[in-house]
Amino acid sequence: MNDLLFELPLPEFFDFGVCLEYLNRSPLECLYRMDQEGVTRYFNLDNQPLLIRLTVPGENRMHVTLLHGDIPGPGAAEWLARYIREWFDLDRDLAPFYHLAQADPLLAPLAEQHRGLRIVGIPDLFEALCWAILGQQVNLAFAYRLKQQLTAAYGGSLEWEGDVYYAFPGPEVFADVQLEELCTLQLTRSKARTVLDVAALIASGGLSREALLALPSPDAAEQRLLQIRGIGPWTSQYVRMRCLDDTTAFPVGDVGLQNAVKFLTGMDRKPTPAELLKLAEPWRGWEAYATFYLWRALY
Repeated sequence: MNDLLFELPLPEFFDFGVCLEYLNRSPLECLYRMDQEGVTRYFNLDNQPLLIRLTVPGENRMHVTLLHGDIPGPGAAEWLARYIREWFDLDRDLAPFYHLAQADPLLAPLAEQHRGLRIVGIPDLFEALCWAILGQQVNLAFAYRLKQQLTAAYGGSLEWEGDVYYAFPGPEVFADVQLEELCTLQLTRSKARTVLDVAALIASGGLSREALLALPSPDAAEQRLLQIRGIGPWTSQYVRMRCLDDTTAFPVGDVGLQNAVKFLTGMDRKPTPAELLKLAEPWRGWEAYATFYLWRALY
């Protein structure tokens, strides 16, 4: 089966190939499969398994093709289209960012080299929070390993043409999971507790992406996240950046950001948070995109 479900119009300053390079940054990624032409991902919508492939055969349209499963109804198709737009930040006008980057000595070469790269989001709040929690104070490879183990243990899966595709587990899956079970997956007790607390909050309706976005400001959303035990400034800023569509998020405590600035400026040490805030003054309103492009200098 190769049914074209729908096409999505693509904005100016979007390069699918550059975004695929970002998606392909780790061989341990478990939520989608990559090749040079597109990305394949498994979704479970209304208990219906769907295997979707995204390609851009022309310049201005993204093709969303169904490889396996029944053709989704209008509601599910609308949800899927919205998810993909948010995944690749397709509704964002990047012209202002490129205008300021062009005048910035640190960002200009990166913006030129990776032109068309968009913040690749994590539209699902539980997945975004878990990814940030798993990534706390560990290197990227180990964070991917933790996500792989958590997804394999609790997520849904689909086997198709000899490959297994996974979907990240929903928060309701963890209702009866004990902390010790998560620790067997190499999560620390603190991370396991935070994952279970977040799962319970979201499953009960006490926390949602929609409610966070409805708050008066991104800072208010961050304050709500910081009320959760185990969620600190780095985690909340990361979620603002990757899930809440906040281009002003600026995770000054991020080691990758610090290393990128150190490398690109030739500093003999990592910059302090105060130095990063000073550096970012010309990036006002686009700190998250500046961070995303600076990360690209590391791999």
